[in-house]
Amino acid sequence: MAKRRIKPGVKKGLFGFIVFVIILIIALYFLYEWGLKPVTNVNTPVEITIDSGETYLTIGKTLKEKGLIHSELVYKIYVKLNKPTNFRAGTFSLNKNMGVKKLVDTLATDPTATHDTITITFPEGKNMRQVAKIISDKTNNTEEEIFALLQDEEYLKELIEKYWFLDETILDEKIYYSLEGYLFPDTYEFMNTNVTGKEIFEKMLDHMEVKLEPYKSEIESSEYTLHEMLTLASIIELEASNADDRAGVAGVFYNRLEDGWSLGSDVTTYYAAKVDLSERDLYQSEIDDVNDYNTRPVAMAGKLPIGPICNPSIMSIKAAIKPTEHNNYFFVADKNGKTYFSKTNSEHINTVNTLKKEGLWFEY
Repeated sequence: MAKRRIKPGVKKGLFGFIVFVIILIIALYFLYEWGLKPVTNVNTPVEITIDSGETYLTIGKTLKEKGLIHSELVYKIYVKLNKPTNFRAGTFSLNKNMGVKKLVDTLATDPTATHDTITITFPEGKNMRQVAKIISDKTNNTEEEIFALLQDEEYLKELIEKYWFLDETILDEKIYYSLEGYLFPDTYEFMNTNVTGKEIFEKMLDHMEVKLEPYKSEIESSEYTLHEMLTLASIIELEASNADDRAGVAGVFYNRLEDGWSLGSDVTTYYAAKVDLSERDLYQSEIDDVNDYNTRPVAMAGKLPIGPICNPSIMSIKAAIKPTEHNNYFFVADKNGKTYFSKTNSEHINTVNTLKKEGLWFEY
C-alpha cells in the first residue's frame, strides 16, 4: 500500500506553527517570570487595608492600582497555581520591592505582626521648621529631605492638581515653605518609621480638605482668597491667647487691612527673621526689616504677609472665615489670657497701663 506523502507546503506550515507555539510559550514564560518580579528595587512602602470577605483574587486590582505588582493577570495565575492559604483581613505594610511571592506570603501572616504603627502629633501653631524637626525625630526622614520636598516644584504641582484648596500661589519663590499653613495640625498614625514625607504631607492635606469642605462656599464667595485667610488664621493662632477671642482678633486685623493700617504683628516679625518666639529677642534691624512677612514696617500698611507663618487650628481658620464685626483696631491680652479690645491707640495704652498697675501684664 502506497504511503501518503505530506506536501512540502503543508510540512513547512506545520513547522512554522510549531516554532510559533514554542516562541509563544517561551514569551509567556518570560512574561510570567517578569510579572512575578518586584515593581522596583527601591524601598517604597505602601499601606493596604484588606476588608473581611475579600480573597487573594479579589484584591488583585487593588495591588495593581497601588503599584505593588506588574500584572493583575500574572498575579492571579500565581495564586491559582500555588493556592496560598491563611488569607487574612487587616492593614498591611507592603513594599513595591517585594515581588508577588513575598507579597502573597506577607498577606498570609497576621497583619498586626507587620503593622508596627507610629503616632505623630503636630501641635497647633507650629511652623514648618518645627514640623520638619518633629518628622525627623519620629521617622527616618531628615529635616533636609523635608525641606527639599517643599521645594520640589513638580511634586507641588501634583498636589495643586489633587487638592481644590491649593493653587500656584504656593509656588511663589518668596514664600519660605510652600505648604506652610496647609498641613492640618493633629495626631496621625502611620505604618512605621519608614513613612515618607509625601505620605505624611498628603495625610495632613487630606485632613485639611475635610476640615475646609464645610466652609468651601463661604471661602469661594469671600473677597479674600483662601491663602489670605489661612495667612490671617496663622497670625491669629499665635496672637490670640484665648480661643474664644479669636474671631474678635480677626475683626481687628480685618479693620486694619481695610483701612490701610499695618497689622503690626510681632509674630510675623519673628517669622520673617526665622526666629522662634522662645528662641531670643529680636534685633532692631530685624524689627525694622522690610520683608514680605514682617507686618511692622509702614511699607506693609494694608497688607498681609506673603503667606501663613504656622499651621493654624480649625478655630483660628473659622475666625478668619467668620470674624466678629466691630470697630476696634487694637487688642492686648493679660497674663491670664483675657483679651481686651480698644478703638483708639490712647484707649489701648490706657488698657496696657492698667494691666501693668494691677499686676496682670504678661512678662516674658
